[in-house]
Amino acid sequence: MTAGHKITIEQGTERVRVVRDGQVVADSARPLVLRETGCPVRYYLPGEDVTQELLTPSETTTYCPFKGTASYWSLPDAADTVWSYPDPKPDVAAIKGHFCFYEVEVVG
Repeated sequence: MTAGHKITIEQGTERVRVVRDGQVVADSARPLVLRETGCPVRYYLPGEDVTQELLTPSETTTYCPFKGTASYWSLPDAADTVWSYPDPKPDVAAIKGHFCFYEVEVVG
C-alpha cells in the first residue's frame, strides 16, 4: 500500500441483500466489509449467496493498483453493476470468489 492508502477487510455481521426490479439477486449473512481510503464502504458477497444466473458477463475490466483487475457483470437494464476480483492481490486475497454490487440494502 502507498503512504496514506489503507484497505481493511473484515467479516461483516450484517445481512446484505441486493434486490433489482423486485427480484432478489443476492442475500448474504456473511458479507466481507471492505473499507478503502477515499472510497465508500463496499460489501463483498460470497458467490454462493448470489443468484449468478441473473448476471451477464461483461467485457469491461478495470485495474486497481491495490486490489488488481476486476471483472464485471451486468443485470437486466443495469450494465456493469456487479464486479469481482478473480485473482486479487495478496493483501486482499479474502475477496476472491466474492461479488460486489454498487447498490446494496443492509438489513441489519
